Amino acid sequence: MGHLAHGSAALIAVSLLTACTATTATKQTVKPAAAPDVSVAVTPRDRAGDVPTDETVVVAADSGTLKSVHVTSDHGRLAGVISDDGTRWRSNQTARPGTTYTVRTVAVNADGKRKESTSTFTTVKAKDTFDIAYITPNSNDTGLTVGVGMPIMITFDKPVTDRIAVERNLTVQTSKPVQGAWHWFDDRHVDFRPTEYWPARTKVRVEARLAGVRGGEGLYGKRDVRLDFRIGREQITRGSTQNHVLTVKRDGKVIRTMPMSAGQGGAWKFYTTSGVHLAMSREAVTVMTSPGIGPGEPGYYQLTVYNTVRISNSGEYVHSAPWSVGAQGNSNVSHGCVNVSPENAKWFLDNTLIGDPIIITGSPRVLEPTNGWGHWQENWKEWLKWSSLKDGPTTTF
Repeated sequence: MGHLAHGSAALIAVSLLTACTATTATKQTVKPAAAPDVSVAVTPRDRAGDVPTDETVVVAADSGTLKSVHVTSDHGRLAGVISDDGTRWRSNQTARPGTTYTVRTVAVNADGKRKESTSTFTTVKAKDTFDIAYITPNSNDTGLTVGVGMPIMITFDKPVTDRIAVERNLTVQTSKPVQGAWHWFDDRHVDFRPTEYWPARTKVRVEARLAGVRGGEGLYGKRDVRLDFRIGREQITRGSTQNHVLTVKRDGKVIRTMPMSAGQGGAWKFYTTSGVHLAMSREAVTVMTSPGIGPGEPGYYQLTVYNTVRISNSGEYVHSAPWSVGAQGNSNVSHGCVNVSPENAKWFLDNTLIGDPIIITGSPRVLEPTNGWGHWQENWKEWLKWSSLKDGPTTTF
């Protein structure tokens, strides 16, 4: 019995020992792998030369995001935007020719580790520059509140052959939506008009972002130009060489009717032209001379007339003609102008904005699109034939 007891005790002791010496599992912390470093790629490549001024500068981040991008030169900063996901920056402005730009970037990886980089590139040199010599409307000649027919007219000081590059950098912003297009009359003249007359009381901003824009082989834009103007009330005047009356409507309501006398015809130059004319100038006094006839020749005249509104380049005006009051309202006796009474001429001068449409019908002679501001003589399909980028909506502000 004692032997068995001893054996049992030993077994119990072993069991207790085993229970007391059991080990407890320890927790091990696994350190996550570090995020890869961010890498940044810049186009144009570092130290690139002869870069076209219209090449888009692109900065791209891999394994991270961009925090800042600055592209600068002695002329200032080249504007651009970072994408919504922060991985790409693109320039949205034309660089200047013959200029070295420095690209400075700051990017971070997923851990917030920062990386800065710097590169440079140099744009192609310009052989010559071009500029806007004249833009209409303007404060001096037309005023900055104009009629609903007013085109935007730009004249360059040198011929432009890269029309697409230039037109791409001409923008029109409006306070009311407008569909319109630019139209090249030749290499120095590009004009804008809407598909229909401007909405009354529209604010318009023209931006010609031409600094550095390629205008032709070795030819680059000299500067940016901005113009702000306003469309006034809608006033449209209609007259017929057959019923001899001018009717003026403002915002759709007749506000004045005026007996008129138009061109007597006979010789082609003595017909008043039919078509959509625009008021081009308002003159208190105008000296008119017989077209194509010199002093001493039959039919020569030189006449001082008052209160004139010019409507074409071929010598047509709406003007005061006290000598033809008896014919006004019943017959055509002028050499091509629209004659009205002194009282009506003064009223018309005072109540007309440059760019107001003056529509004449009934004459066999048709106003040419290039005769003054005959822009509305072309239908929209014809207008677009001479547009490099075709039509589109303006941006609104």
